[in-house]
Amino acid sequence: MALSLMVLVSCAELEAVLQEMPTSTTNPLTTQEVSKGLKEALRVGVDTAVSRLAQDNGYYAHPDVRILMPAEAQNMLNNIERIPGGKELADKLIRNINRSAEEAASEVVPLFVDAITQMTIQDAWGILKGNQTAATDYLHNKTYEKLFDLYKPKIAKATNREWVASVSAQQAWDTLTKKWNTFAGSMVGQLAGYEPVNVELDAYLTHEALKGLFLRIEEEESSIRSQAGARVTPLLERVFGRSS
Repeated sequence: MALSLMVLVSCAELEAVLQEMPTSTTNPLTTQEVSKGLKEALRVGVDTAVSRLAQDNGYYAHPDVRILMPAEAQNMLNNIERIPGGKELADKLIRNINRSAEEAASEVVPLFVDAITQMTIQDAWGILKGNQTAATDYLHNKTYEKLFDLYKPKIAKATNREWVASVSAQQAWDTLTKKWNTFAGSMVGQLAGYEPVNVELDAYLTHEALKGLFLRIEEEESSIRSQAGARVTPLLERVFGRSS
């Protein structure tokens, strides 16, 4: 009788322990699920990030991703009133370079999809258990240079598209810097110690556009990791619901 009671108690205790254990220990995630889940998270993050940035004012209206003039041009901006029509040109340029980035963003999804599909499973668990932006960091580290090379021609195409008053971003930049460099090279400019501005607009803009894009992807990844509502598919809920 005592032995039977002990067996019943032991079974009851075991059942209670099993009920309290996380579901993931009785139905663990497979490496394949983790790999697919991470790729799906990045696809969702990229799609959402791109849709936010590619819309009108997707860059320009948001200070955290708005593209401003290069740091090398700060002296020029500080003395913009010395350039005839300089303030108007600078304002137009900032609007136009952001429009260029917004246009280029709409074409970047296939580039990211190719990079995402090449992710191997070796790092899957480490990424899953990493920080809130581990997958985005991985994607950035593995693909940035390739993305830059592929994205830059799209930016160049956009910067040469005519916007307001039939003026492209590239034309506005060339006009503004030409006027500034003429002033900087004058006797007055040289005496004041002003330096000419020689920045390749497309390269600068590509770096800034990608910086904003990765920032938005980071935000989406963080949401998927921390907010159940952002896990828009069953696989995302299974993978990230159990890792959080």
